[in-house]
Amino acid sequence: MNYSPTPPLGVVKSRLGEILQKNGRLRAADLSSALALQQNREARLGDILIAHRFSSQAAVQEALLAQSGGEIIDIFSAPPDPELVQGLDPKICVQLQAIPWKMVGKTMLIAAADHGKYAAIQRQWPGRIRLVQAGLEDIYQNIEALFGPQLTYCASNLCDEKYSCRRLNVVPQRWRTAILVGVVLGLIAARPDLAFVALFCWDLLSNIATSSLRLLAVFSFAGEKQKQQATINITRFADHQKRPRVSILIPLYKEDKVIPALLDAMERLTYPKELLDIKILLEENDETTRAALNKATLPHWAEIRVVPADIIQTKPRAMNYALPFCTGSIIGIYDAEDRPDPDQINKVVDHLATAPPDVVAVQCNLDFYNTDKNWLSRCFTIEYAAWFRVIMRGMQRMGLPLPLGGTSVFMRRAALERIGGWDAHNVTEDADLGMRLARFGYRCEMVNSTTWEEANNVPIGWIKQRSRWIKGFMLTWITHMRRPAELLQELGMAGFFGFQIVLLGTFTAFLLAPVFWVMWLVLFGLDLPLMALMPAWFWQFAVLALLLSEGIMVSIAITAIVIKRKYSLLPFVLTMPLYWPLGTIAAYKALFEVVTKPFYWDKTTHGLDQS
Repeated sequence: MNYSPTPPLGVVKSRLGEILQKNGRLRAADLSSALALQQNREARLGDILIAHRFSSQAAVQEALLAQSGGEIIDIFSAPPDPELVQGLDPKICVQLQAIPWKMVGKTMLIAAADHGKYAAIQRQWPGRIRLVQAGLEDIYQNIEALFGPQLTYCASNLCDEKYSCRRLNVVPQRWRTAILVGVVLGLIAARPDLAFVALFCWDLLSNIATSSLRLLAVFSFAGEKQKQQATINITRFADHQKRPRVSILIPLYKEDKVIPALLDAMERLTYPKELLDIKILLEENDETTRAALNKATLPHWAEIRVVPADIIQTKPRAMNYALPFCTGSIIGIYDAEDRPDPDQINKVVDHLATAPPDVVAVQCNLDFYNTDKNWLSRCFTIEYAAWFRVIMRGMQRMGLPLPLGGTSVFMRRAALERIGGWDAHNVTEDADLGMRLARFGYRCEMVNSTTWEEANNVPIGWIKQRSRWIKGFMLTWITHMRRPAELLQELGMAGFFGFQIVLLGTFTAFLLAPVFWVMWLVLFGLDLPLMALMPAWFWQFAVLALLLSEGIMVSIAITAIVIKRKYSLLPFVLTMPLYWPLGTIAAYKALFEVVTKPFYWDKTTHGLDQS
């Protein structure tokens, strides 16, 4: 059988550029330019030549094969020896892009896609080895075929059980939940007036805490000097370190409508393409998206990874599965409908390069490109603007843990792997990730760059999406509060109370909103006997607190709109009280699902407005 062995030690291989020049496939001037670029980038020469069109992908592959000294082996026709791969860690094989293939005498032949990793491969498999050339995708597919169940299990259980919601006993112990609910309902039926006052007091306290956090966030945000995000000249950046490789995970499920726009958005990114590693994640049973991708032409810096089916099917599980296949030192996430600013990754890389070591994640602004579609999309835009452009930035300055968004988040890979990736069972893996990073002593910061998304402007779709988010907040709160003393120690007092306000305060505010609605009806003349249970000053204080709360939220919304310079949204700020009741409907849907199907992912439909 023909194979391409590693040349014996002491034999000098021809350089890639020399082979291409000799074959007439590369000009000397282009080679010099490519070598100059390689000085400040963590990229292989071949990737640079292809990305800058100094040479073709076919020519580079042909030259690499000639450099290795033989033919590419077909490891499907002649698969690896089962005895050689028994007990191997598939993640190591993926990282090295190599897998033991055959024994010839006392020499182990190892199928490798990149012979430049010889030293690392030798450390992993000491002894007499020879490398034989194999295609990278062929190696990956063999690894998946040999270790599929192990990789699938790891994707679902990568996060340590201590921090995961997968062992929550909500569903197996439904009878206990039913008894608790029955007792509560019985007490409410016995003394509905006292129950109402108790719920009102709790909701009032939660509202005051939330409003106080928002107010502090505004003051903290306002105290920051208004300056543009620090931009670093790329040439000066390269003087002291190379620009890193960035892997982007794009999980897809039934997203055939947005494929063309998605690929166009990725093509517009100005970060050097030789440093991009885009993984398009496709669920095994998603034939619709697979058909759309088959019609598209993917660039050489993007590839499809098929995620095997499992008991659960969630976005974080897909990302856990793809993480070992990533080649970047920075991991980012985009959603199917995203349209990031073209220079976004440049800003992210510059920010992480100059940030303190404990800053391991950054979040970009999220905004909508279909803001003016209808009233719901306008209100949604106001909410997002207030959250990402004001509140989260204020929370960052106060040193509070940030509940990250599900997209346009970029993390240092080493830190992400240390904390156990994503919780595959949590339907708001982004908020959970932000809290878990804080528990490990890491910080997240905001970057002044925007990703444009599609606002869910259909009421039913909005409620389904919001119910998933609220359910995830519930699961995240329950999970991390299993050991409250430990959580307090890890987050500190300020972080602990910030955690309570952001998560517990959010879903209780939506659940108990009807209690406040009754209060407003009293102000308009409804006579309720229960008002006599508390002194007049209490109700006066409550009304004042509610009015101040509304005023704070309106002020934040106006500030965010002014920053965003979308002044046409200002009149719609006054309609926000009609927007929030949709969240209450979503919250009760979420509460029901926490008990009945906590890990169910209510899919958001994209592609409704591709204008």
